[in-house]
Amino acid sequence: MMNNSLFAIAIDCADAAAQARFWASVLGRQVAEASTSEHAVLLARSGDTCEPCIVFNKVPEAKIVKNRLHLDLISDTFDDESERLLGLGARRLRDQQSGNSRWTTFADIEGNEFDLIAG
Repeated sequence: MMNNSLFAIAIDCADAAAQARFWASVLGRQVAEASTSEHAVLLARSGDTCEPCIVFNKVPEAKIVKNRLHLDLISDTFDDESERLLGLGARRLRDQQSGNSRWTTFADIEGNEFDLIAG
């Protein structure tokens, strides 16, 4: 018997408001009105029950090593979306290909890795 479900994805960071604004632009979501530099929330898109909230919490320590958890995005306009992400402040870390699959690993504005998959 299952008694739980995924409510949110929480990400530690140095500036919760800046991270929330970056990811709101990336994902086309809204930042919750009560968000601050200490704690910020990206709301799920209206009526979308399969997208969890994304929560950013300020922590005192900096990111040092590779993430143990990262977000995977997929786009059917991969090249254009890659350029858009770079324009938002993301950094391209590496391009990868395996068989017919192609993706790029980026870092967000605080260095957290995420992948954009060509779809």
